[in-house]
Amino acid sequence: MRVGILTGGGDCPGLNAAIRAAVKSGIAKGCQLVGIIDSFNGLFERPTRTSLLGLEDVSDILDKGGTILGTHNEGSPFGEKPEENILRLREAMSELDLAGLIVIGGEGTQGIAGELAATGVPVIGIPKTIDNDLPGTDQTIGFKSCVNLVADSVMRLRSTAESHDRIMVLEVMGRDSGYIALHGGLAGGANVILIPEIPFDVKRIQKKILERKNIGRNFSVVVVSEGATEKGGEAIYKEELGGAKTLGGVGVQVAQKLHSLCDMDVRVTVLGHLQRGGSPCPEDRILATRFAVYAVDLALKKRFNRLVVLKGQQVSDTPYSEVSRFQRRKLLPSDEILRAAEAISVCLGR
Repeated sequence: MRVGILTGGGDCPGLNAAIRAAVKSGIAKGCQLVGIIDSFNGLFERPTRTSLLGLEDVSDILDKGGTILGTHNEGSPFGEKPEENILRLREAMSELDLAGLIVIGGEGTQGIAGELAATGVPVIGIPKTIDNDLPGTDQTIGFKSCVNLVADSVMRLRSTAESHDRIMVLEVMGRDSGYIALHGGLAGGANVILIPEIPFDVKRIQKKILERKNIGRNFSVVVVSEGATEKGGEAIYKEELGGAKTLGGVGVQVAQKLHSLCDMDVRVTVLGHLQRGGSPCPEDRILATRFAVYAVDLALKKRFNRLVVLKGQQVSDTPYSEVSRFQRRKLLPSDEILRAAEAISVCLGR
């Protein structure tokens, strides 16, 4: 059996660990993995954008950041002529003798894979995204590595905040979901955590900071998700080079208001793409390996059109048709970690 493998969307730590595990387990079980360069686009530019992956290709990539297959996140590759392009994709798979595709990606990429599955293209999905917002799975590849970086950044900012009696504001990624801010902020000891799911009241943040000053804690660290909004306000966007608009800038907004309300020196740090790069943490290496081995086993059993997921501590799978139409997963009010944060007096802006 020959199966294609590709990575789509934004990069994150752990992609290479998944590719490595798929190739190694596939070879051991009689399944050849064909690497497809730059996501689905590589299938339209064959044969130069595809290659049979051997053990030598995945040697020493377990802890390597990024993806050896390259990636692409400019939206659907099928454009304005989806039927024509899906036919081209099917022809490419036939020419390459591929029984199916293993697609490693997040919400956008898996949405495309789900659409392909609905047309009968044999697909198996592996979930990855630092945002941890893909529905159907409790955890995605890349999330824990990102949390580790955010937690370390919070702890570093705490030391300089304490030295200078400052408020340090750290803006992190997460789009519409607050997993990165909540988990990273809690692990790093942040005093205030602002997430998209809970519109914040800046007066509540002021109260928390002044309460700390009254007991001699003349510094605070605020972690804010890029998609967080003030009560009655809207998400803030910034314009990138080239004109594209992306979430970002709420950290500066929060800092300006706190400087005025608290009469304290305030500094802002935006982690940005630092959160995507670098070596995956051990937990992500293990999760990526588990997901990829499971995906290869599904392919060998010809159980396509399914997404590999983690439920509790168990890796399993679910049909694409049952994955809530790929609406991003958000923190629920009943989330145990959310309640734990408030129980130890972390301010969530409410």
